[in-house]
Amino acid sequence: MFHHSSKLQYQVRVDKPDPVFAKYLQQAIGGIEGEIRVAMQYFFQAMGARGDAKYRDMLMMTATEELSHIEFLGHAVALNLEGAPVSAQEEAAKDPIVHAIMGGANPRHILSSGLSAMPVNANGVPFDMSHVYATGNLAADMMANATAESGGRVLASRLYNMTDDAGMKDMLSFLIARDTMHQQQWLAVIEELGGWEKQLPIPNSTPEDHEATEHSYYFLNTSLDEPTPEGRWTSGPSLDGKAEFTIKKQPEPQGQKPDLGKAKPGSGAQTEQV
Repeated sequence: MFHHSSKLQYQVRVDKPDPVFAKYLQQAIGGIEGEIRVAMQYFFQAMGARGDAKYRDMLMMTATEELSHIEFLGHAVALNLEGAPVSAQEEAAKDPIVHAIMGGANPRHILSSGLSAMPVNANGVPFDMSHVYATGNLAADMMANATAESGGRVLASRLYNMTDDAGMKDMLSFLIARDTMHQQQWLAVIEELGGWEKQLPIPNSTPEDHEATEHSYYFLNTSLDEPTPEGRWTSGPSLDGKAEFTIKKQPEPQGQKPDLGKAKPGSGAQTEQV
């Protein structure tokens, strides 16, 4: 069950409407870095969460907050479209907004939505849910969430740099701040569950005899002419505390040369293949 307030989570103010920036804002709504993605990701993770109920509750509350972000971003898109031309007569007027429309705004904001937001990205491609990750494994989902919030913060930072509108910068600064919190909270779950040493590898419930552990902790240098890029991942204790990182350079292949043999009669192959 959901409840809704008629007021936005954060104030939206547009000092100078900009239809082109409205198009860019669509990425924050329907892009793979956007709010529809994380709202649905946290929602489906919550519905599949097992274990301590507080993690389900946290996921559901944050999913609902992301819906609030969609709402005020949608309002920001509409405000940026105020004054956009909707007729040939208006297009003939020499107006800065007309030039903005002609210079790269999304025509579907006129043709499809009547000067309002849509569930699409900046290229007008509808969000299709293919980037919603909900594995049912709490640690895997937390890592996916931290990555999603990182991408969202990158996007909000870029949008901030693409506008000189004080109202839009104020709204985006709020989104940047919330992305900071959400990154921290997802990583805090992993820390609360015992940190990386206990959570890695994911899933940590896989029996050790299911894993060829002799291959679990070496970095593979497959380059013929470059030295190994050494770092934390090439020496010292592994992050799960179970082994030491090592290096293998140009190892001998252990598999066979693939050969499928003759084609099966009736399979539609050429006679010479059968």
